[in-house]
Formats: sequence, structure tokens, C-alpha cells
Amino acid sequence: MKYHHHFIVKAPLAEVAAFHSRSASMGAITPPPVIVRVHRAPPLLGEGDEMAFTMWLGPLPIHWLARIEQVTPISFVDRQVQGPFTKWVHRHTFMPIDDTTTAVIDDVEGIPSDQWFWRLVGLGMWVNLPVLFAYRGWQTRRLLENK
Repeated sequence: MKYHHHFIVKAPLAEVAAFHSRSASMGAITPPPVIVRVHRAPPLLGEGDEMAFTMWLGPLPIHWLARIEQVTPISFVDRQVQGPFTKWVHRHTFMPIDDTTTAVIDDVEGIPSDQWFWRLVGLGMWVNLPVLFAYRGWQTRRLLENK
């Protein structure tokens, strides 16, 4: 399965990329009612770093371990090492439109788990990606444009 989303933020490329490299940003751009608790991650994510976190979907804890890969000044990949999917690869790309405006592009490739319960959870998460990424775009704009 593949998912693509993009949005524009009125902030310079360096600022947008720096925001997304902070592990704390994940919780800041995750929509309620989902709660994210980061258990282990450096404050600034770089090549090879791992982020261990739990996403609470109501009473259901989803434990996830992601590794940061393929870091460039305009992109990075977070790859699920452990979690509810058989495969989850999320490429974040930041493209400058001009000196003060950046396009944020998200491409996700996923394969649901073979285990029936996690397959259902993963498919439910996948169906809700448009809501998740719409919120992420709105919240990113709110946090970076209103400084």
C-alpha cells in the first residue's frame, strides 16, 4: 500500500527541516485523541538514530520502534523496525518553493501484519492516514507560521 500527502508551509526550508528533525515534534503534530509517549530518542534525530514510542489509540497501546535513515538536508526516512506493520517506510521530503515557503511531502509505503489483530489495527490506521496528515499539515503551519 502507498500513501502520498503534501502541503505548503510559509517557513524557510531550514526551519521546516529542523522542526521535523526534533523527536518532540512527533507528539506536537499528532492529532487527538491519539496520545504519543516517546520512551527513547535523542532530541535531534540523525542518521541511524532510533525512536521508541507508544501511540495510544484510546485504551490500545501500539508500541513502535523507528529508525532514521537516508538523511539529507531536504529529506529523511523513518522505517519501522518493530511495530504493527510488516513494513512501514515513511519518506519526509522538504522542497523550497522560495526563501520563505516550503513544500512538505510525505510518502508512506506499508504492508499490514500477517497477525489478524495487528492487521485490523494497521488497516484502521491506514484508512485514517488522510486525517492524520491533514492534522499534521495544519499543526505544522500553526506552529511554524505564527512565530
